[in-house]
Amino acid sequence: MWATFAIFGLNGLVFASWAARIPAASEVLGLSDGHTGTLLLVGAIGSLISLPLSGGIAARIGTANTVRVGGVAATIAASTIAAGLLIASVPLAAIGLFIFGLGIGLWDVAQNLEGADVERLLRRTIMPKFHAAFSGGAFLGALVGAGLAAAGVSLSAHLTVVAVLVLAISLWVPRYFLPEQAHTDKHDDDAKPRNGLTAWREPRTLLIGLVVLGAALTEGAANDWVAKATVDGLGTTEAVGALMFGVFVASMTLFRFVGGGFIDRFGRVRVLQVSLASSLAGLVLFVFAPNVILAGLGAVLWGTGAALGFPMGMSAAADEPRFAAARVAVVSTIGYMAFLAGPPLLGFLGDLVGIRTALLAVGVAVLASFLVAPAAAERQAGEPEASRVNS
Repeated sequence: MWATFAIFGLNGLVFASWAARIPAASEVLGLSDGHTGTLLLVGAIGSLISLPLSGGIAARIGTANTVRVGGVAATIAASTIAAGLLIASVPLAAIGLFIFGLGIGLWDVAQNLEGADVERLLRRTIMPKFHAAFSGGAFLGALVGAGLAAAGVSLSAHLTVVAVLVLAISLWVPRYFLPEQAHTDKHDDDAKPRNGLTAWREPRTLLIGLVVLGAALTEGAANDWVAKATVDGLGTTEAVGALMFGVFVASMTLFRFVGGGFIDRFGRVRVLQVSLASSLAGLVLFVFAPNVILAGLGAVLWGTGAALGFPMGMSAAADEPRFAAARVAVVSTIGYMAFLAGPPLLGFLGDLVGIRTALLAVGVAVLASFLVAPAAAERQAGEPEASRVNS
């Protein structure tokens, strides 16, 4: 189980190593908010290509090997982005982000499948703690990013060190995953979906995807834009912006660590609805706060509310082990459409109204997720599809 925690944590650290220093990348490359959004969209496209394929890849080569492939891709990506920043080449940085998106997509689905296997083995809710490890890694990455920014260390040097770390850990740690299980469908008489295409036609799976879409958008918007919105909207330094991102991630990490107990006690649906309401309140406070202190309070509420939506969606998609790979891939793809494509689009809107005000658009998706949250209710394997949708 420690290996799963380690892989989630490394994934978060890698992501934050980039996200916390997006303002630095924008400055080095001379990009506006809209142009930064375009660059981020390139990475989103990479993930949206790999995510639908990742369930089938994990079923064929196993979760451990899929994480290794993703780790190698992330290493190549970090090195390429570093080179692009070193020579101030937007096309080279874009290529690196595309490869980064491909690798992270594979890595994400594989680690969630492994986490779902561990959760079923333990027979208690532990997926949020794995995502807490992701957030903890991101928090560490944000602190390191803030420190390096304050010390004047270039982002290219930062990413080069990250590349070496990722390669070493992602190749070694997966050897300690659970014994490889087949993430393929068992051909029972009552089985319906047998591959990713049929999983896309399941009403419950698509509704869970919509829940995750709203949760992922509020998390992704914060990951990509909290630092820059703090710098631009409140007139702070890059280091303060990175620390604000750290505040968001820290609150999300803490609630992911303790959230499993709330889910086991009150159920997924009620916890999801309370979480989404908290996320919306925090987002609004962050946008309208007149100073850093109140904006920080908004970031705390925002992070707390964003903590459980994604992990609960992964658990709900993996409720039935025989179809877990296909369903997790579908829900991840839908979620990442918001997590990765949404924030770049906010950049374009930010060119018109300012990035802090543009974040209010996230509230629409959060409200939609709130309305369909009952789709994520716990269910038993073999329950008819109609019963699942109408429950």
